[in-house]
Amino acid sequence: MMEGPSSRVLSTPDRPPCPPGRRDSGGAAESESARDIKTHFRVCRFIMETGVKLCMRSVPVATACVLYHRFFERAGLRDYEPYLVAMSCLYLAGKVEEQHIRTRDIINVSHRYFNSSSSPLECDKEFWDLRDSVVQCELLILRQLNFHVCFEHPHKYLLHYLLSVKSLVNRHAWSRTPVAETSWALLRDCYHGGMCIRHIPQHIAIATLYLALNSYGVELPVGEREWWQVLCEDVTKADIDAVISDLLQLYDMEAKCI
Repeated sequence: MMEGPSSRVLSTPDRPPCPPGRRDSGGAAESESARDIKTHFRVCRFIMETGVKLCMRSVPVATACVLYHRFFERAGLRDYEPYLVAMSCLYLAGKVEEQHIRTRDIINVSHRYFNSSSSPLECDKEFWDLRDSVVQCELLILRQLNFHVCFEHPHKYLLHYLLSVKSLVNRHAWSRTPVAETSWALLRDCYHGGMCIRHIPQHIAIATLYLALNSYGVELPVGEREWWQVLCEDVTKADIDAVISDLLQLYDMEAKCI
């Protein structure tokens, strides 16, 4: 699947690849796993930007990212074209989350993503070959994941936690700080890497809210237990720190991919 029509249509003349392997103090070249992480980061950014252009809701886009990460847990990055897999994940996520997206729209938006100055693809053989590749790849993803394509996301938990925390904070202090907006932005960023499938949804939601509150110095009333223990009984400070650590590593990865 690395070769064929998809590799021609998904060429990236307007978007240069990540920098060549950097060298550490010992002079060793960047590891293959680090390059793979960079590739996954960039492909998930493609999923999110394409999802926005397709007017997809947050949860379907999150499902597409999880499908992508789950697939490459089981498949090798060298065996499949990652952007073709990403397009199929968007297509499948639309079905799973009941926001159906036409393959033609996915293909044209993806084509413009890589070739911003070009016109939409003609309905020629190359287009139909790519459409068939997207559909066939969708079936491959389903088989690879044993048709387990419904996931629980942190979004509903974060919404509940935000409403609970908002009731504990002075309304003027809350309105002056974009805690809610920052929490949602941090949550979205979690899907750029495999951390979105390594941590349970409740812990991700708590950690993003915890980081947003601390970033703006918003203090909550002190009780017998920490506020995050009240909202999620099974979360520990170590769980929160683990999520935040993974998120900070993703931001470091973003800096290396610019």
